[in-house]
Amino acid sequence: MLFAIRLLPHYIRAASSADAPMTTFLCLLATALTTGTTKSDPLTPGDHARTLQVDGQTRSYLVHVPPKYDPATPLPVVLVFHGAGMNAAMMQRFSGLDGKADEAGFLAVYPNGTGAGPFLTFNSGGVEWELLKKQPNDVAFVSQLLDDLATVAAVDPKRTYAAGMSNGGMMCYRLAAELSNRIAAIAPVAGTMAVKDAQPTRPVPILHFHGTEDRLVPYGGPDRRVPKFLTFKSVDETVATWVKLNGCQPEPVVEELPDTAEDGTKVTRKTYRGANGAEVVLVTIACGGHTWPGRGAPFLLIGRSTRDICANDLIWEFFSRHPLP
Repeated sequence: MLFAIRLLPHYIRAASSADAPMTTFLCLLATALTTGTTKSDPLTPGDHARTLQVDGQTRSYLVHVPPKYDPATPLPVVLVFHGAGMNAAMMQRFSGLDGKADEAGFLAVYPNGTGAGPFLTFNSGGVEWELLKKQPNDVAFVSQLLDDLATVAAVDPKRTYAAGMSNGGMMCYRLAAELSNRIAAIAPVAGTMAVKDAQPTRPVPILHFHGTEDRLVPYGGPDRRVPKFLTFKSVDETVATWVKLNGCQPEPVVEELPDTAEDGTKVTRKTYRGANGAEVVLVTIACGGHTWPGRGAPFLLIGRSTRDICANDLIWEFFSRHPLP
């Protein structure tokens, strides 16, 4: 919730800037929310909006179907979770994963969280304030979303993945902890583990991106800028937790990636290899902010976005190597 409060005015300003005119943004949002099919119509190439009932509440998500989709060929599914103070339509544009979906041939699915108007959050854990504890069960939502999607599209149940930004990245960790029978691998960006404990039913491969100058989800964990009622692990604590859970070797293979963009950032990749193939990979962006690598930062407050790597390329390369066993 804090992230929503802190980011809300900046998303509004970003939407009204020359780079993202408010009118264009509102048209995109309206189109995303109104374009779709009836409940039982099979999906076709393009963008669709779906709704379902979860615990008596109407929930929604967007689906991008690539142009070469063939209903006779089941496709992988990549769930893409927005950050706090965002929604599915914003995340669709912010991440740019539709382009990768078209190129690689997967369904890009953008769930909506809950909250006020278009500015939503996911129940990723880490909230210690009683007024905010009564959030919906978003793990149940995701499970039912996958069931719903399978009624209208050809999906490969062994290749369902989760990526997300900030609060959405934290939601990825919750799914790895509580829905590992359906989520093959995760790729959180600028979001660490917020649930206290994790007891996955199987090792879950993880690719994590984080900037050292992230001021919204600090690399070292909550600091004086984060209210006491919000808790989440540091990047190092998060990685250590999953290195242990996945049975990975404690010493990583370290690579300094080429500094090609001259944008003030440098990228290091640490790979913790697991005997069962469930590796944990940490991509650290020195001087990077609260951003999606390879995509432009919508406003300066969130910090630098590296152009040395493209998160979308690395995410799909990682996911494609890690189907469910």
